[in-house]
Amino acid sequence: MRISIKLIALCVILQFSTIIFAQDKAKQIEQLLSKYNEYGQFNGSALVAENGKIIFKKGFGSANFEWNIPNQPDTKFRLGSISKQFTAFLIVKLAEEGKLKLDVPITTYLPDYPKETGDKITIHNLLTHTSGIPNYTSVPNFMREKARNPYSPADFVKTFNTLPLEFTPGSKFNYSNSGYFLLGYIIEKISGKTYEQYLQETILTPLKMVNTGYDHTNIILKNRAAGYEKEGKKLSNAAYLDMSIPYAAGSLYSTVEDLYLWDQSLYTTQLLSEKSIESLFKPYIISGGAFYGYGWFVEENDNGAKGKLKTVGHGGGINGFNTIISRDLTDKNLIVLLNNTGGTVLGEMTDEIHNILYNKPFNQPKKSLALDLLDVFAEKGTTAGTDAYKKLKSDPTYGIKEDDMNRVGYQLLQDGKKKEAIEVFKINVENFPKSGNVYDSLAEAYLAEGDKKQAIANYTQSIKLDPSNENGKKVLAEISKK
Repeated sequence: MRISIKLIALCVILQFSTIIFAQDKAKQIEQLLSKYNEYGQFNGSALVAENGKIIFKKGFGSANFEWNIPNQPDTKFRLGSISKQFTAFLIVKLAEEGKLKLDVPITTYLPDYPKETGDKITIHNLLTHTSGIPNYTSVPNFMREKARNPYSPADFVKTFNTLPLEFTPGSKFNYSNSGYFLLGYIIEKISGKTYEQYLQETILTPLKMVNTGYDHTNIILKNRAAGYEKEGKKLSNAAYLDMSIPYAAGSLYSTVEDLYLWDQSLYTTQLLSEKSIESLFKPYIISGGAFYGYGWFVEENDNGAKGKLKTVGHGGGINGFNTIISRDLTDKNLIVLLNNTGGTVLGEMTDEIHNILYNKPFNQPKKSLALDLLDVFAEKGTTAGTDAYKKLKSDPTYGIKEDDMNRVGYQLLQDGKKKEAIEVFKINVENFPKSGNVYDSLAEAYLAEGDKKQAIANYTQSIKLDPSNENGKKVLAEISKK
């Protein structure tokens, strides 16, 4: 068979062009993340793949600030809630093997769970955050009273299994770590192994994810990043958290490189059948414009002439760490960002990298106005803080970021500066008037200050904008009753 010389030349040119385009995108991504790092908004490791091939991976900032040890692509980070997708995978694996059913009450596998509520809740409800079980990390004084203490799964379940349901199972979505904690406990009951053992044997060993596992504070772990929290521009060591607490809802550590192996495996039937894989990414329930599958948020967006673009992803937040994984299933693109300086704007960064991958215009990073305001409000009070805000908001190098402002407000509230916190939350309301969360935060600050009238008004507005705000409804009912 004779092949045209022109055809061969065309293929070579196309292949060369693809390499050049990938290099250009990698350069843009590096410049983008370097600027986020310069502005104190990203300190971690990143990996980006296009059409299944890695085009960029790099560490930014320090894995350990005391020793100036840099972050690298093989640095290990705590994942937080990204762990949930592994737990969901294990449950679906057990279902595929006929060892459990997703549509039966959880009391089928947990006979000691209170039947009054357990008989109404299915495993499907746990997977999709539609169980109505209160989120244990939202219980008042959780960090002070429980987070530092070791628990067995059986004992920790008893700390929340008698709480009244927030709604009828299946009727609403409300993100709950409690549900995924229970899924881990069910895995142990059915497999006869610990969650950690079953995870290792079922996923990590077959995929050669040698830099991923259940994090134990007492174990010496090579290349583990230390976790830090920010108070404005200042860093402090993250508060201790016993890793028996996040358990199957958020206890894992990994690297960007290992998460690439995980991503690639989900395009195959190496560990699960195609039908079971599809069940992970089926949009079961809507939440704030996004649908939730089994351990993944699911979105479908218009991609012009190419049709629909299906993206699945999840974020994670745990003491000292902030993480995100985003997968474009249509084009096999992947973005992984792992950060070890607490909460930051990883969603914003992911959106801009996504735009780069699809040759769309993207925004350059801006300094976070919130980080500068914290010091002023904390040290000089409300008047000076408000004046600084009016001055800086007109500076084009600064951006007002909802999550950052929220964190600053809560930092002030935690430090007993209630009036200052109220002013910061009011700035957030001014700039994000359609966000239910900013009104909820302002209401909480007013309540702490003793202004119940303003607390009621803002909780009411929060619930109007975000009907899924179950905690806001509960607090509002309590205030109104009193």
